[in-house]
Amino acid sequence: VPAGEVYAAVEAPKGEFGVYLVADGTNKPYRCKIRAPGFAHLQAMDFLCKGHMLADVSAILGSIDIVFGEVDR
Repeated sequence: VPAGEVYAAVEAPKGEFGVYLVADGTNKPYRCKIRAPGFAHLQAMDFLCKGHMLADVSAILGSIDIVFGEVDR
């Protein structure tokens, strides 16, 4: 892998899916960060739930359709 860094993104069905790769010239990448679209949606929960009751959180969470398998990294 040539030394350097790159960020690549594609439009996934639920938002932008991005990969940030840093290489130091060896045969393995130095760092690889994967950003799933559901991660950004989950970060918005604080903003979306302000002023609502606790019972409304499950409905709000269901309306943004988060796949927890992609954000539990």
